[in-house]
Amino acid sequence: MQQAYKQIVQVAGLRKTFGHRVVLSDVNFAFSAGEIVGLVGPNGAGKTTIMKGLLGLMPTDAGNVRILGQPVSVTTHTVVTQQVGALIERPAIYPFLSGWQHLQLMTNSSAQMTWVVAALQMADYIHRPAKRYSLGMKQKLGIAMALVAHPQLVILDEPMNGLDPQSVKRLRELIVQLAQGGTTFLISSHILSELAKIIDAVILIDQGQVLLQRTMAQLQESARQSLVIRTADNPQALRALLSAGYPVTQRADDLILTAAVPLTPLLQVILGAHIQILQVTQRREDLETVLLRLLAEGKG
Repeated sequence: MQQAYKQIVQVAGLRKTFGHRVVLSDVNFAFSAGEIVGLVGPNGAGKTTIMKGLLGLMPTDAGNVRILGQPVSVTTHTVVTQQVGALIERPAIYPFLSGWQHLQLMTNSSAQMTWVVAALQMADYIHRPAKRYSLGMKQKLGIAMALVAHPQLVILDEPMNGLDPQSVKRLRELIVQLAQGGTTFLISSHILSELAKIIDAVILIDQGQVLLQRTMAQLQESARQSLVIRTADNPQALRALLSAGYPVTQRADDLILTAAVPLTPLLQVILGAHIQILQVTQRREDLETVLLRLLAEGKG
């Protein structure tokens, strides 16, 4: 998915306070066109504030934002953000307008409206008043409004909220398809397992600060592997391995080794204690586990 394009978003020294509370502190990051970037972190970390800052929806105390090389602020954002589609917090829905009329607010192209309705499978209800929409329907409409004008940059805040598994899969496929065509995405989501399937890079934020920005390839390299062993007598196997100097712990029905060790000598210790080995597997940390570990290390 990742492609070599010019930088489309540049954020430097962004700072935002509400009263005495620092919400963003010296936030810096940049990414290129055609990338799918995940913005992740705990609740209250500052993700939505960053997204609003990118759109020029709130004043900041310091720093600057550039999209497509042009400055963005509350006074200069109008022209630039015409190239940006966004869904922030929740869709802005007018209850008595139909979904189709909402899309007409975003573009004059009926072809583009027809395309996005088909892409998100909204044809059965697009002409109904939005007040009759379910949560998932409203979420799809918000996403459709962000995509319908074919913007160069799309900012989505928790886009998978309220969507059923089939709709989530459809959205993932659509995002990847558009990114391959050059559209850039910044996506905030707490559903890291879904995010991991599509993103090229991650920006991890906590307490208003960017802890890291890494590509998925870099995160995969930092993912720790563990050896998981199940035996017919785990307590005895644990004692045998600890006596032999192996850094092993027991978790439920498994013995876990996180350090890289030669497998054959380890198994010989267990067999030498006359214990039957039932299963040996290797596991690698998933994105959620890696990020939670890095977040804990950042707080340490």
